[in-house]
Amino acid sequence: MILSFGALAEFASTKSDSIFLDGQGAAELNSFIKIASDGSITLMSANPEFGSNVKTSMPMILAEELDVDWKNVVVEQANFLPKRFDRQFTGGSQGIRLGWKPLRKSGATARKMLIDAAAKTWNVPAEQVTTELGILYHKPSNKSASYGEMASLAATLEVPKEVPLKNNGEFKIVGTSKKNVDGKKLVTGKPLFAMDYSREGMLFATVAHAPFGMKIKSVDDAAAKAMPGIKDIFVIKTLPDNYERTFFDTNAFDELVVVVGNSTWEVFNAKKALKIEWEKAEAKTVVVKGWNGKETVNIPGVLESTVDHKKQMLERSKQPGTILRKDGDPETAFKNAKKVIERTYTAPYLAHNTMEPVNCFAHVTGDKAEIYGPTQAPEGISHTIAARLGIDIEKVDIKLARMGGGFGLRAYSHHMVEAAVISQKMNAPIKMVYTREEDMTNGIYRPTYIATFKAGLDKDNNLIAFSVKGGGIPEHSVHANRFPAGAVDNYLAEGWALDSNISVGAFRAPRSNFIGGAEQSFLDEVAEAAGKDPIAFRLELFERAKKNPVGKDNDYDVDRYAGVLKLVQEKSKWSEPRRDVHRGVAAYFCHNTYVAQVIELSLNKNNPVIHKVHAAVDCGVVVNPDAAANMAEGGIVDGIGNSLFGEMSFANGVPQKNNFHQYQMIRQLEAPNAIDVHFVKNDIDPTGLGEPLFPPIFAAMANALYKATGKRFYNQPFGKDIHAPAPSKLDTKGVKS
Repeated sequence: MILSFGALAEFASTKSDSIFLDGQGAAELNSFIKIASDGSITLMSANPEFGSNVKTSMPMILAEELDVDWKNVVVEQANFLPKRFDRQFTGGSQGIRLGWKPLRKSGATARKMLIDAAAKTWNVPAEQVTTELGILYHKPSNKSASYGEMASLAATLEVPKEVPLKNNGEFKIVGTSKKNVDGKKLVTGKPLFAMDYSREGMLFATVAHAPFGMKIKSVDDAAAKAMPGIKDIFVIKTLPDNYERTFFDTNAFDELVVVVGNSTWEVFNAKKALKIEWEKAEAKTVVVKGWNGKETVNIPGVLESTVDHKKQMLERSKQPGTILRKDGDPETAFKNAKKVIERTYTAPYLAHNTMEPVNCFAHVTGDKAEIYGPTQAPEGISHTIAARLGIDIEKVDIKLARMGGGFGLRAYSHHMVEAAVISQKMNAPIKMVYTREEDMTNGIYRPTYIATFKAGLDKDNNLIAFSVKGGGIPEHSVHANRFPAGAVDNYLAEGWALDSNISVGAFRAPRSNFIGGAEQSFLDEVAEAAGKDPIAFRLELFERAKKNPVGKDNDYDVDRYAGVLKLVQEKSKWSEPRRDVHRGVAAYFCHNTYVAQVIELSLNKNNPVIHKVHAAVDCGVVVNPDAAANMAEGGIVDGIGNSLFGEMSFANGVPQKNNFHQYQMIRQLEAPNAIDVHFVKNDIDPTGLGEPLFPPIFAAMANALYKATGKRFYNQPFGKDIHAPAPSKLDTKGVKS
C-alpha cells in the first residue's frame, strides 16, 4: 500500500488510549505498526495478497527501517480501511514500487518515536539513543530497554515530520531472503481463503449468467426448486439503473439467475436443472469513470464469434488508425528503402483460470454490509456495493481474504456485489461460489489483438523506417513511446479498436502481454533480413538511441535496457555454438522494469522440450531475492504456457471452452527443466516483478521455435502450428528487395 502520510500523522498523534491500545494491549504507533509490552512486533500488510508475496516483502521494508529482529515479527493482513491506508490495491506490479518510500518512512518514524520515548524516560538527549534489533540503548549510562517497554509512551508522542532513512548499504533485512509468512499455513491447510470461511446460519448460492450479447427471457425453475436443500431461486440485477460505472465495473453480468440452498453440492445440482431461455440484448451505452475521467462505452447488441472477430480485425487493419506518434517522414523512408519487411501478428482472448473459482461471503443486515472475499481492488467495488444496496459507503466492511490467484481478474469484483445482493434478499449470511464452468465462461478476458509491423532497411542494412499499427477488440495494445521508438529516424505508431460486449480487462501485463512478444518476434526477423545477430542488432539500435535519440518522449532508459540484454548474452553464453539446442532471445520494458530472456529448446516428435531459460532483470533494489526469483520463474512458466496453448474462442456469444479438459494449461512436462534468473545489482528504487517477465517470453519462445522448425510464428497460441510443415526456404512474403 501507499501510505498516506498526512493521514498517518493525524492518526498517530491522537492522544486517545482507545486508539493506541488494541484488544490485546499492544500500542499502535501508526497504521502499520503495533508493539506489545513483551516486545513482539505486529506489522500490518495492507495490500491484498494473491501469491506475489507482498504480505512478506512489504512488511520487510517496514521492519528494516524500524530496526527489529525479523524473527520477532508477526504479519497480519489488514482489512480494507481507506481512512488508514491509501491505495489498497494489488496490481500493475506497483505495490513495492509505490510503497517503498512511504513504508520506509513509516518504519523510520515509529523508530524515532521509540527513541524519543526512551530519551524522555531516561532524561537523556535523543541523539544519544541508538537501536538494534528491537532494543533501545543509551550507551553512556549503560541503559537499555526493549521496544515493548517504550511503546505505550511512544504512541502518545508527537509524530516527527522528517526522519532520516537508512542508506542502502545499511540494510539488514531488505535484500535478504525471507520465507513466505503464510507458507506454513498454506502447506498445512490453515484457513486463509474466503472458500475456507463459514458462519452459523450461512446459506450457499451459485449463479447463472447470460451468454455475451444476451439477456434472460424466462426461467423455468420448477424442477430445481423441488430438489433437496433448495431455499429459493430468483433473478437479480447487480447494478443500479443509470449507474456511472467505475473502471473495475464490468460491462456484462448485470442480470443473473441465483440458486440458494443448504450446500454447494445442492445448489450446483439444482442449477443444472434450471431451464433458462435467453434472448438477444439491445445495444446500449454506459458511462465509465476511468483513469482519465468519464468516457462513454458502446456495448453492441450482437452475438459475437471468433470467426467474425478475425475477419473484422483483418479488414480494419487495412485502414489507417489513429496516429499515436510520428517521427520524421516514414512514408518517404519506406519508399526509398532497399528492403521492406511487413508482418502481422494476432492473439486470441485469454481466460484467467485462477485455481480458486470466483467466490465471496456476504452478510447484509439493515444498513450494513460485511463482505469477505478475494479482491485486488476493494476501494473501487466498495462504491458499487454501497450504490447497489442503497447504504452509506462507510457501512461497507470489506475483509481481505488471500486470493488463490489474481493476475487482474480479481480487480473486477462483481462477485462481491452479487453476493451482497443475494444476502440482502435472503436476509441471511451467504457463501456464493461459481462452478468452474461459470467461472471460465463468464470471465474478464484478455482482449483479442492484431498488430502489423513494418521495417525499412537501406542498402547497408541499417534500419531507417519502422511502423506499428495495432488494433483489437475492444482495445489496441500499442505503447507508442517504447522501443524502438527513439532509435529510428522515421517512425510511426497507430492504434484502433472495435466495440464489443465481451467483458475484458487486465490480464498479467495488460497490452504488453501481446505487443511485447509481437514486437520482439518482428525485430528478430528484421535482424535476419539485415544479416545481423539478433542481440547485436538490438544493441546497435540502443546505441543509436543513446547517442542521438529521436523524439523526447521515449519511456525507457537506454543503458538499463541494453544492460539486461548484455547480461543475458553473457549468462546464456550466446556467442558459443550449441549443438541440437535452438535458442531464442527477447528483451522488453514494462511496469518500470527491464527484462531480457534467452530460451533453449529442442523438439521431440515436434513437441518442444525446454531445457533452460536465462533471464536478466533490472528492477532496482530486490527486497526479497528468493521471492523475487520465484515470481520471475512463475511469470516465465505462465508465459510459456499461454504462448503454446492459451486461447478462448466464442460462437454466438458463448465461450467454447468451459473447463480444463478443453482449455489447456501448461503442465509439469512442458515447463522448463531449469530457469536461471539474474538480477542487476544497483541502488535504484525497486520497481515491479509480477508482470514484466511475462511479455518477452512469448517472443523468446517464437524465436527459438523458428530456429527449430524453420518457420516463423505469427499467431498465438503457437502450439497448434508447430506440427505444420516448415517452408522449404526463408519466407519472403512482404519483403521488398
